[in-house]
Amino acid sequence: MNSTAAATRIAQLRKEIEAHDYRYYVLAQPTVSDAEYDALFRELLGLEAAHPELVSPESPTQRPGGALETSFSPVRHAVPMLSLANAFDLASLEAWEVRNAKIAEGRRFSYAVEPKIDGLAISLRYVGGVLAQAATRGDGLTGEDVTLNIRTIVEIPERLSESLDLEVRGEVYMATADFEALNLKRSEAGEPLFANPRNAAAGSLRQQDPRVTRSRPLRFWAYGAVGLAGVEAHHEALDVLVRLGLPVWPDRAVVPDLAAVWRYCEQLGERRPTLPFEIDGVVVKVDALRDQADLGAVGREPRWAIAFKYPPTQATTRLLDIRVSVGRTGTLNPVAILEPVVVGGVTVSRATLHNEEEIARKGLLIGDVVVVQRAGDVIPQVVKPITERRTGAERAFEFPTSCPECGSAVIKPEGLAMRYCTGGAVCRAQLVEGLKHFASRRAMDIEHLGAKVAEALVETQLVRDLADIYALSRADLLGLERFADRSADNLLVAVEASKQRPFAAVLFALGIHEVGEQTARVLASHFGSIERLADASVEALMAVPGLGPVVSRSVHDYFAEPHNRAVIQKLRAACLQLEADVQASVEGPLAGETWVFTGRMARLARPEAEALVVRLGGKASGSVSKATTFVVVGEEAGSKREKALKLGVPVLTEEEFLARVSGLPGGLVGAEGQQP
Repeated sequence: MNSTAAATRIAQLRKEIEAHDYRYYVLAQPTVSDAEYDALFRELLGLEAAHPELVSPESPTQRPGGALETSFSPVRHAVPMLSLANAFDLASLEAWEVRNAKIAEGRRFSYAVEPKIDGLAISLRYVGGVLAQAATRGDGLTGEDVTLNIRTIVEIPERLSESLDLEVRGEVYMATADFEALNLKRSEAGEPLFANPRNAAAGSLRQQDPRVTRSRPLRFWAYGAVGLAGVEAHHEALDVLVRLGLPVWPDRAVVPDLAAVWRYCEQLGERRPTLPFEIDGVVVKVDALRDQADLGAVGREPRWAIAFKYPPTQATTRLLDIRVSVGRTGTLNPVAILEPVVVGGVTVSRATLHNEEEIARKGLLIGDVVVVQRAGDVIPQVVKPITERRTGAERAFEFPTSCPECGSAVIKPEGLAMRYCTGGAVCRAQLVEGLKHFASRRAMDIEHLGAKVAEALVETQLVRDLADIYALSRADLLGLERFADRSADNLLVAVEASKQRPFAAVLFALGIHEVGEQTARVLASHFGSIERLADASVEALMAVPGLGPVVSRSVHDYFAEPHNRAVIQKLRAACLQLEADVQASVEGPLAGETWVFTGRMARLARPEAEALVVRLGGKASGSVSKATTFVVVGEEAGSKREKALKLGVPVLTEEEFLARVSGLPGGLVGAEGQQP
């Protein structure tokens, strides 16, 4: 690129970056993702490196931070708050180390490593150990005075444990769970959503009214200090900050070489999805303060520190279309079709939208530029549209009035968020998903009947309803692709064995909307047979403890469908268990007792513990009342434990429960909890 073309492009890039800086730092309303911004910035750096005569002191590459919020008083930093250069792979880190080694004449460094919190950089000035002033990074040289707002963050001490004059630097952030709760509250109030926790933290800290900031769940990590005497290394400075009463990341480390730095980056990257707050990388610092002083800084960046950046978990792309898939219970599930984009190291082209209310709540239009996020193995989701980038060509999405799979009418029951296909078993999409559910471990437990087999059985019309699997022959299966003698025999054996599954499992396997394992057990115990359940009125169903109007209506509507009744008759002919074991429920050692399980069990999964109680003649309930006999609490038990204590219901630990049922007929063999 010649000098004239470079000058034009540089001017364009500077203007664009400055506009993005204003929206990011001042308004907390970015219109591009971090990846897009970084790409623009790298392009500007490259052009300025190729044409040094075009470098200007006003260029964003020469400033450590972003624009100032003019409504706050300016604060001049005694020591500039510099930005960090970025590394995106091991080679970039190695190149950084080589450059530093040349400056330091071959000296070897040890490194301090800690997560790069995705928040807002803050400077805290303490005088005589008392918080005197707090300021944002601003443009790196001058920040904004946010002292009153900072005082609302409980993790930032008003007074240190020692009377020191000290400047502490750190990051104000918002925990992921708090961010999601805040956005939900804003959505319910009809307020615009924050794109991510970082923007939520920035917007919260720049409130003119400190009471608003106080209402936002802001938190703080300290990562450095200016003016701290008597320390020789960065890690020592952090230890002093802890002693003074400031929160510092506990899993920080000092490592001897770059290979250990890389291991830390990889290990923290694996933990990244489980952290309670967002990080976008690892900050790597030369640990010895003498080495830091010798290396110095260049422009806006210190030579002695660098940020290794993980692939972004958010990106912007275009919403090309919204399509509808049909779930096993007939739910119509909207799916966003996206212009492919790399998010978190994975190419994303589809994202969940849950239901039409979410589409309306987020104000999405087909054709929008949208923010997409993905963290760990979480299904990608559309966060929000960037309305500022609309062109007028966008259009609203309209839900279909007929099923896209079978053409049956679509309904939206009152009080529910989802729309449903009324086709039931005649809908191919519902049949495939329903067959997979029917065969699942906690339903009929038919091994070897997975997704591909279910699709093949429905596609070849060997299975037209759930009961047809009990009419399959060896010849039928051998006619399917990739089915040999052994695989056919294995499936037929598993199908035959499933006939011994209890009535409650059969009810759960039917896939009745709103009927999970616990509700299926309650229904089986209360009505005793599928015929009595099928003939029950809505009023009779609502009389069952724990059943509300939505579940009762769903169960009633299921059995009101003639084709569902026909399937039940075929299952009866196939000799499935369609009656409860009355003998066990009346005469079992736990007869007359009602048990509630809450929290995470360590030795028995909750459904297994509930099934054990039912097998011993008791009832397993999902709610606590005065009629409850015992409540068994596992880890992270919630409100059910508190309600039990309030009502005077005995509360047992998992170990106490196992001890009570150990040795009972049909129960456990011993305290180790081994099934007979």
